[in-house]
Amino acid sequence: MIEFQEAHKGFITHLQDKDSARSTILAYGKDIQQLLDFVKDELSKTQVQSIERSDIQGFLDYLEKSGFTPKTISRKINSTKTFFRFLKISEYITDDPATLISHPKFETPPPRILTETEYRALRDAAKGDTRTYAIIEILLQTGIRIGELSEISLDSFQIDEASHGGQLEIATSRVTLERKIPLNEAVIRAIQEYLKVRPVVEDRHLLVTRNGKPLAIRNMRAAVKRYLRLAKIEDASVNDLRHTWIAHHIKRGASLILVSRLAGHKRIATTERYLQYVEPREKKSELAVL
Repeated sequence: MIEFQEAHKGFITHLQDKDSARSTILAYGKDIQQLLDFVKDELSKTQVQSIERSDIQGFLDYLEKSGFTPKTISRKINSTKTFFRFLKISEYITDDPATLISHPKFETPPPRILTETEYRALRDAAKGDTRTYAIIEILLQTGIRIGELSEISLDSFQIDEASHGGQLEIATSRVTLERKIPLNEAVIRAIQEYLKVRPVVEDRHLLVTRNGKPLAIRNMRAAVKRYLRLAKIEDASVNDLRHTWIAHHIKRGASLILVSRLAGHKRIATTERYLQYVEPREKKSELAVL
């Protein structure tokens, strides 16, 4: 028999061994801890072998009554299914109680695409905050995911002073496709200004705290959210900067294949869905500066 704490610890190690994104490990870890806390507190169970399908369903019903959105509940179901698959593969359990758990139905809202006026206002609002300005500019000019940004190191990008250009290398992982993204002068300038005030520490992450620790994703989100609010940009989040990069490059005529590759989409169909929100202009040969 295996206790909840041991199972949770083993699950985290399993995700790390699979090279899951740090954000995924954090989110899945919290989801499973919430599930196990519910089963322990409400059902007085402490061993994973005793968890039944009805216990998981009770947890999901609790989430719904507590006001969690269908999208959030669906993500927690993904976490739960992954957790119990791990337990079965590890032979901690013989039957998987999460197999028949179904996802709630919900409509995926259209991507929030910032207008040129909005993303310029966001830049203006953050100009006095060198680190957050660099975060915003990197996301706007490269279209990378916030999780990918959190993993960028000082060795991830190359800058050519002579040509005022450069490139950013995104390493491959289970959730990320390896790719090299061109850096324009605007983003290089933002990075260079941040490097002037970046603490001199041993950690090689590009973005660090004053104490020299890697800047957490939640802190990046909070910082960008603050300036979205100051710029009076409504119903937008840090993830929408990626949507904006993709949509505006398609709109300006960049090749769908090029945008898909640089965005790290595994299927071009993911890129093509933006066509219903923007109308491409005459094709151009290179990416524009946002």
